[in-house]
Amino acid sequence: MLTINVAVLLALIIIVRLRRRTQARSRVDERLTVLIVLVFGVLIAPTSFGQGVVNVVGQLADSVSQSDSP
Repeated sequence: MLTINVAVLLALIIIVRLRRRTQARSRVDERLTVLIVLVFGVLIAPTSFGQGVVNVVGQLADSVSQSDSP
């Protein structure tokens, strides 16, 4: 029996949707893409990969904010 992780399936859908030309997208299409990305983020957040991404983004934000302050 083959099982497909929903997060992996959403990641593939996101990649396919983002490869399309920008001019070919309608507002509804863009909103659907944003909704899919948000659901993907919610599914990925509690995993160890999601926590790693949060840590990396947090470190980048800290380094940017420290480089701005004198």
